[in-house]
Amino acid sequence: MDKLRIDKWLWAARFYKTRSLAVQEINKGRIVVNGQTAKPAREVAPGDTVVVRKEDPAIIITVKGISNIRGPAPKAQELYEETAESIAAREKAAEMRRLAPEPSIDLRMGRPTKRDRRDLSRFRGK
Repeated sequence: MDKLRIDKWLWAARFYKTRSLAVQEINKGRIVVNGQTAKPAREVAPGDTVVVRKEDPAIIITVKGISNIRGPAPKAQELYEETAESIAAREKAAEMRRLAPEPSIDLRMGRPTKRDRRDLSRFRGK
């Protein structure tokens, strides 16, 4: 076996929990194989480049092996290799999220209480 459907391969490589979830993501256009948007029946072989847009920075991987059975996670990780650019982009995005300001800092007093909303309504003349 030197080729396998992309939906089966994504399931076996543990990118998605079920094949139906993999098919849904493929149909949404979130999977690209060798620069082309994939369909569920698209076959992948070792050496193919797959882009998985599951998170904010897309994961770019190279297919290293083929397996049509879903095994343990260490075996699944042997089926692919993430590119250096993808690893760097994900690390940079994680660092940016870590350094981003806390969104709740802008809310000094917190949410308005029921009393505050009544006062606002009275002020606006409602």
